[in-house]
Amino acid sequence: MSEDDSKGRPDSGPAVQLLARRLAKETGISESDALVLIELIGANWNSLVFQARLMKSRR
Repeated sequence: MSEDDSKGRPDSGPAVQLLARRLAKETGISESDALVLIELIGANWNSLVFQARLMKSRR
């Protein structure tokens, strides 16, 4: 686990933050929702986009 566990996300390094920011920008979900999806799904871009669009359409 990383030193900075203040958010409770052990894998929230710069690469994950960048991925979350990109996912949020491209799908319209929040960055925090994007981080949750990344935590659940991993870094598979197609799966992340699919789930993010589902999430967005249900709101």
